[in-house]
Amino acid sequence: MSDQRIATDGSTPQTKDEESAAGERVQTDVSNGFVIEARGISKVFPGVQALRDVDLTLSRGEVLAVVGENGAGKSTLMKILAGVEMESEGVIKVDGQQVRIGSVDKALDLGIALVHQELNLCPNLSIADNVFLGREKLVKSVGGLEKVVRLVDKETSEAETADLLKKVGLETRPDTLVRDLTIGSQQLVEIAKALSINAKVVIFDEPTSSLSGPETERLFAVIKDLKDHGVSVVYISHRLGEVKHVADRVLVLRDGEVTGQLSAEEITKEAMIHLMVGRDIEKFYSIKHKISDKVRLEVRDFIVPKQPGKPINLKVHAGEILVLAGLVGAGRTEFAQALYGIDQPWAGRIFIDGREVKVNDPIDAIRAGMLLVPEDRKLHGLVTEMDVVNNITLAGFKDRLSKYGIVDARQAREVASRMIKELDVRLHSMDQIVQTLSGGNQQKVVLGKWLSMDPKVLLLDEPTRGIDVVAKEEVYKLMERLAEEKVAMLVISSEMQEVLSIADRIVVMCEGTVTGELLPDQYSEENVIKLATETTRHG
Repeated sequence: MSDQRIATDGSTPQTKDEESAAGERVQTDVSNGFVIEARGISKVFPGVQALRDVDLTLSRGEVLAVVGENGAGKSTLMKILAGVEMESEGVIKVDGQQVRIGSVDKALDLGIALVHQELNLCPNLSIADNVFLGREKLVKSVGGLEKVVRLVDKETSEAETADLLKKVGLETRPDTLVRDLTIGSQQLVEIAKALSINAKVVIFDEPTSSLSGPETERLFAVIKDLKDHGVSVVYISHRLGEVKHVADRVLVLRDGEVTGQLSAEEITKEAMIHLMVGRDIEKFYSIKHKISDKVRLEVRDFIVPKQPGKPINLKVHAGEILVLAGLVGAGRTEFAQALYGIDQPWAGRIFIDGREVKVNDPIDAIRAGMLLVPEDRKLHGLVTEMDVVNNITLAGFKDRLSKYGIVDARQAREVASRMIKELDVRLHSMDQIVQTLSGGNQQKVVLGKWLSMDPKVLLLDEPTRGIDVVAKEEVYKLMERLAEEKVAMLVISSEMQEVLSIADRIVVMCEGTVTGELLPDQYSEENVIKLATETTRHG
């Protein structure tokens, strides 16, 4: 990227004349390689101004990172470029030609592919079927009946899918059903699907939210390869370290407006945070609390279903944050789900406060004071078409029934109001439908649901997945408060900085079993990765 282009793209006009001049310069530069030019993009939803007069340009072979808090308008802007939403105002040009995208098919025809943050796959179909869904490879001739019979060419589809899976580093057969994959593996399928159209622009919306360290590095290699072949990338991530590593330029949004841009040499975590929130965040990963000697959760001789390995034995003390680290597919989610009664372990005993509890289903776990914040909030943590009040109070509604067996609406609203205030959920009304909230605020609603029930043990599966830097800070403060209240927390995290920063103790898993434990003076990325890749099943 030349210095001249950085100055043109990165400047923020201060006057109307300067703004007009900047527009003229960009218009001239279109012939020099802008693949997308969006000017004055605004989007209004009922009662909400999601975007206001946003400008975005993207050059060939450029990696543009778009950052901002949840609700800043990033995903809305990307959905407009990908044809999922229609802009209310503004002009979009692709290769210098003004276009009205308006549909996903039109975006794909223009060579624009979006890798969604929320997975957009059909779980009952194979990987190959998902990759080419709507663009199936067809057999050219079937016994002279090609004009009558159109059959899917599975051999070709699976062969091409296998090549794409190799590119993204997913070692799985193309005929594997998507429902049998972990969330992280499904994320890689989404990326393979986007690569399959030979796009000129690939938009990644939180692509590493469920990926492990090595998988993330593989994604970076894929992005570099795309860039080397002249493909442009728009990269949305709340992991600011990744942004600095991968981006040529950063566009920052706050409250639906552009607050600034950073060229490659200007990109630092501090600069991005300041533009995102208008202030510096100190002690971002600092959690300080005292751990009790009391063992709150004990697991004995536990064998994980679906991913069986050697028996797991571990203890979590009151007020302790124990982080389960490991690669995607290590069995951490399966372990948490078995503790919670979603699946049954092959063997094992669970003790809470020294008393053995039988957990045959989630109801048993809830009664024992053990609650799970799931990895996929959209699928397992929320009823997205219900309002905030009902989502927060749903799990404990039986405790809020009037003497006539009717839900006490006043009490429910009081509980919801308390949780909204404690967690600083950003919304217009308690009656707002959950799916209209940003990802970070949806996660707060999930947390509020369980915190309203005063847990003894909290299982948190990727609690900060897909939420912004400010929302993360708020989640960490909440965890610190819970630790002070002597809640035992078993946290699953694939974000290395988070693992090393918030844990009182790190337990690492691989292939369904524990491969090691690290105390604070042993913390390092190298030690975690070494244990995460250490196979003990046959050892």
